[in-house]
Amino acid sequence: MKISFLYPSPVADVGWAKQLDLGREAIEEKFGDAVESIVVENIPEGPDAARIMNQMVTDGAKFVMLGSFGYMNDGLRLARQHPDIAFIHASGFKQTDNFGTFTARNYEGFYLGGLAAGMVTESDTIGIVAAFAIPEVVAAVNAITLAVHKVDPDAKIKIVWLNSWFDPPKAQEAARALISQGADVLFSLHQDTPSVVNVAEAEGVYVVNTSSDMSAYGPNSVLASVINDWNDYFIESFQAALDGDFKGADFRGGLASGAVKVAAWNDDLTEEQLGTIKQAEADLASGKTHVFAGPLKDQDGNVRAEAGTTLPDQEIFGMNWLVEGVSGSLPN
Repeated sequence: MKISFLYPSPVADVGWAKQLDLGREAIEEKFGDAVESIVVENIPEGPDAARIMNQMVTDGAKFVMLGSFGYMNDGLRLARQHPDIAFIHASGFKQTDNFGTFTARNYEGFYLGGLAAGMVTESDTIGIVAAFAIPEVVAAVNAITLAVHKVDPDAKIKIVWLNSWFDPPKAQEAARALISQGADVLFSLHQDTPSVVNVAEAEGVYVVNTSSDMSAYGPNSVLASVINDWNDYFIESFQAALDGDFKGADFRGGLASGAVKVAAWNDDLTEEQLGTIKQAEADLASGKTHVFAGPLKDQDGNVRAEAGTTLPDQEIFGMNWLVEGVSGSLPN
């Protein structure tokens, strides 16, 4: 069976595209000669992506992985035209019988990173370099803020929106701007390169990054890495397509499923601090606690979750508001 994978950025040694490609490699390793894979990388969302995914289908792909939020509408249109082909799509929110979506509960990992940030900051200033203000990224910003303020209620949370998944110079510029404003811990939210990590290492501040373990690029600066592991989900989805019983569903993987992992904890964290973080991780994975538990207010003081309640998935994965305590706003 031919399988095709479309990535929004280049496949490097780390990053979002790399983690997706590790999932493709896991399929190849599991199924061997039963599968032939085709990869197209570094394709921006828009007409080029639509043309390429159409070509993938024309060339005989029966299983298509679309690796970016902005591929959704073109991919869904194509899936409806070809009901015999199985599609899985990253970060989207629309499904049909042969078009499934997968999203990481990265907010769980970034909550743990936020606890660590609150523990190590000396300037009481946390800087966030964020890609697009889609719900998945907004939820991560909010989780970071809640966690930091749990440890350090006086900390300031500053954010720069890049409006890009892949722009290393712009990411580095944003990181330096935040450091100049006093940030001594940075978060790199969905940058597909170690650009922010490189700046943090050079400037002597901490950083928590997305997708891969990037500690090789910041042996002193990486406070933790929030990692995505799609191997099991990709293998299960392909097996279903191979067996002819693929059903388009919405997979949301977190700490409990192993789709989100946090690694590369910095040695500067004390045993006591790391113990507190690990307990929080266990409680989130077991469902004992929830990142978005009430009482929860937004920037305008509106109550979003009452005490004793938690935000439902529908609101988390459609999040378009910032929690109380974030400096800045969402871009239009």
